[in-house]
Amino acid sequence: MYAQKKVVINLETQTEGPQISKHIYGHFAEHLGRCIYGGFYVGDDETTIPNTDGVRNDIVDALKELQIPNLRWPGGCFADTYHWQDGIGPKDQRPTIVNRWWGDVTEDNSFGTHEFLNMCELLDTEPYLSGNVGSGTVKEFADWMQYVNNDGVSPMSDLRRENGREDAWGVRYWGVGNEAWGCGGNMTAEYYANVYRQFATYMGGWTNDGKVMRIASGASSNDYNWTEVLMKNIPNRLIDGIALHHYSVIDWGAKGPAVDFNEEQYFTILQRAYEMEELVTKHVAIMDKYDPEGKIDLIVDEWGGWYEVEEGTNPGFLYQQNTMRDAMIAGMTLNIFNNHADRVKMANLAQAVNVLQAVILTDEEKMILTPTYHVMRMYTAHHDATLIPMEIENVSYKRGEAELPAISASASVDKDGKKHISLVNIDSKEAYTISIPLAGLKKSAVTGEILVSDKIQNHNSFDEPNKVIPTVFKDYKVKGDQLEVTLPAVSVVMLEVK
Repeated sequence: MYAQKKVVINLETQTEGPQISKHIYGHFAEHLGRCIYGGFYVGDDETTIPNTDGVRNDIVDALKELQIPNLRWPGGCFADTYHWQDGIGPKDQRPTIVNRWWGDVTEDNSFGTHEFLNMCELLDTEPYLSGNVGSGTVKEFADWMQYVNNDGVSPMSDLRRENGREDAWGVRYWGVGNEAWGCGGNMTAEYYANVYRQFATYMGGWTNDGKVMRIASGASSNDYNWTEVLMKNIPNRLIDGIALHHYSVIDWGAKGPAVDFNEEQYFTILQRAYEMEELVTKHVAIMDKYDPEGKIDLIVDEWGGWYEVEEGTNPGFLYQQNTMRDAMIAGMTLNIFNNHADRVKMANLAQAVNVLQAVILTDEEKMILTPTYHVMRMYTAHHDATLIPMEIENVSYKRGEAELPAISASASVDKDGKKHISLVNIDSKEAYTISIPLAGLKKSAVTGEILVSDKIQNHNSFDEPNKVIPTVFKDYKVKGDQLEVTLPAVSVVMLEVK
């Protein structure tokens, strides 16, 4: 029986918002567990799994369906131990590396710069390279940029040609280290600000003529001092973006299971996910003090749910299942990013394949798409569309004395004039009637799609790959100038109004 509680969403159709950058819907591929090896990359000699130069064709096809705008690599923590020249040239001559951060496994460097950047071309996506600051040098970083971006005559571009690539890839997005406050060097904010200035000086010349996006290693969650110090101490002409990392985790010492969680664990994870609203708001407020014109972007290049690994798997591989709870995290978080599209210009879900809140899981030749994948596919309607600001007269999802807004939403209008409204109901029990005044939308037709399941723990498995998939949504009515939607518990809906 549907609840009778009503939520009113007022769209400010006369006010034009900022563009929702498609790069908000970016992804992340670290050398971690089975994300690269055994995930994206099965090797040049693989004959049973269809691939192109060792990259799985089914993963390429699935991610192209998501229209992924960018892919971050090689880390993560791995980035600040990675020396790019170990991963170029003949594969039988590349040195091995021990991945000390993630499982102490030995990697053969068979997946390196050429393999990654060529894969991005297969995916029709922009690469986002995270450079080694923690254990690397300014010269090493500058040489990598020259290797991948210089089309003229230079030592590194000549080396690239020797290794079989004539044309430069033209990589635009560059991270200057990763988590410099932690695995990237355990630096203080003041020290990293100076290191960043040094590295950035050699990235773009006098005026950054190459128009590369220089992204500073930013804060962990609510470390507002980190953002303050960087914004205060780094000249605006040397920085284009500042990162933010935030994971939805119950407790770092007791993360809880990915599937067999209870109601309390479900609620706590969504509390952690909803913290993103406050984090973005407060970090942006600090940025506004030093950059009132809004030229520096906020880049949330790691986000997602983090649980205990699946039983029997390497704890350093961070392999976890993906349930309807993850669909709630994804829908809520993406709505937050959309509604802050004036400053949030890029984000990267952690991670793409077989790690943390992955959109794809593999087992040998098998592949499944997770509930998070389906949410991101539904939300492609928002890519590069114009935000429609809104006000929500919300209701609360309560557990004990704690409460959260039950409904999350964002809306946009695309270049063809079609309006899209994404709705998420995180309440585990209650359905709600959503009333949306349509005045000014000049509707001609409404269509919808829904992701919903009867248990919050439901997920797709290799035995049941389609247990949780989107279906056509019809539970709405147009009454005069009102659109009334019945939104089931634990659901994500995407509406299109033409």
